[in-house]
Amino acid sequence: MPPQQGMPPHGQAQMPPQGPPPQQPAPPQQRPNNDRFRPRPPQPGPGSQGLGPQQPPRQIPQPGMNPASQGQGNPRLGAPMSQAPMQSQPPMQSQPPMYGQPPMQGRVYEQARFAPTVTQEMRVRARVQAPQQVVSETPWTGAVRQSQPEEEPGSTANIVRLVIAILAVVGLFVGLLLLALLGGLSFGLRLFALVALSAVPLIAIVAYVLWLDRWKPQPKIILGLCLLWGAVAAVILTLFVSLVSQVALYFAGVGAMPDAVGAVIQAPIVEETTKTVLLVVIVLAARRHFEGPLDGLVYGALIGAGFAFTENVLYLGGAWEQGDGMDLLWTFILRCLFSPLLHTVFCTCAGVTIGLAARKWQWWAIILMWLPGLLVGMILHAIWNGTMTGLGQINEVVSIIGLIVLSFIFTTLWVVLGIVLRRSERLHTQNMLGDYANTGWLTYSEVDMLATWKGRKFGKRWADSFPGGKEEMRTMIRTSGDLSTTRMRLLAGVGGQKERDIESFQLKKFSSARDRLLAASNSVVR
Repeated sequence: MPPQQGMPPHGQAQMPPQGPPPQQPAPPQQRPNNDRFRPRPPQPGPGSQGLGPQQPPRQIPQPGMNPASQGQGNPRLGAPMSQAPMQSQPPMQSQPPMYGQPPMQGRVYEQARFAPTVTQEMRVRARVQAPQQVVSETPWTGAVRQSQPEEEPGSTANIVRLVIAILAVVGLFVGLLLLALLGGLSFGLRLFALVALSAVPLIAIVAYVLWLDRWKPQPKIILGLCLLWGAVAAVILTLFVSLVSQVALYFAGVGAMPDAVGAVIQAPIVEETTKTVLLVVIVLAARRHFEGPLDGLVYGALIGAGFAFTENVLYLGGAWEQGDGMDLLWTFILRCLFSPLLHTVFCTCAGVTIGLAARKWQWWAIILMWLPGLLVGMILHAIWNGTMTGLGQINEVVSIIGLIVLSFIFTTLWVVLGIVLRRSERLHTQNMLGDYANTGWLTYSEVDMLATWKGRKFGKRWADSFPGGKEEMRTMIRTSGDLSTTRMRLLAGVGGQKERDIESFQLKKFSSARDRLLAASNSVVR
């Protein structure tokens, strides 16, 4: 397909005329809400006056900068690269843009927090392939692209991972049934009441985590794996390691470990290690689904919630056996209502540090970043156990007050962290999609729609008025989230050519969904 009029071919710079630069016509007026994103021309430096006419610099096209905006600088992305103009080639004549639209200008998008700063050098290294025809500034429209590939690159490996995940979930579910059978032998029919009481904080935590995960939902199979790992595997591994350590101390002649030492040292080390080791497995086996700190918070929170669920069943059952209903009620209030998020908070620390590393670094650095988060989780766990043990020696009322205060601090920090990371994830998506808009794959109105909650809501409402339109809009929303992940991996230099093939597949998938949505809307209008 020939290049669009008014635009130089991809990878070719416009050649400036010789002599003084010609007077450029004033660009057409743009929409007010986009003006702050427009690149601004560089200011003349000191000593530039009185030197006679200056040759305009020749700018090399960069990813994220439309060729029509050559010769302009950008304070956020750095000054344009300049080179002496070639004298042997005549200047190219400017042509009017297609569809009666003004030349597309590159837009600068706000950088998200808790994500590596994207520099112009990174965009040069991971430049976006230009589309054959730039999308016009009309709602959800685009030029007809090539047909969508039949299967996504790497689909065979994804199927293998899916099968392994399903087998792991089935195995953990069988383990949960075995634990329930053992609990039935110990507690009888009371087990149903214990499970119901323990499920109260679990349901609340899962609901909040799914709310955090709504922006770019992770596979449900991984979420279920995390929940079952915490409820089954981490509990069994913790009990096994504790038993082995007690046997080792017995044969070493040390005797039983003091309760205070076990609560402050052994329990934090063993429990946090057995819980969060799954996070390392997920990020190594399915890094595409562990792309940032919000993903780590979601996975870690579910692991901790599952572990707390099983632990609450054991504590509530012990209180019911040792006392009457009041002991059971008091244990439920303290553990399930006043301090329900402890294990969730502890596991989140490792998830966030792993997610920060997964966004940019190599696999070995991701494993190393597990350690600081693991250490923070252990310290918080030790502080909690040590504080409760110490206050319990003073007075029961003081112990309860300390429990409520410390739990409130941990809970508030965790909830606020989730909200901050959720907003940062939205800005991260907007920043990554901005590269595709600056290249011509998306329009700026599409980025505004896909990168805001309000835009997504009204976009689905608008598309619902056409047959099958809402599903196509959902496809565009899901694919835009995948594209943001792919774009960040390319910027970080992860994935190589395979990642570029995935990017091409996702761009064509997005364009095909847009074309089908446009066809549906046109059929209704006609």
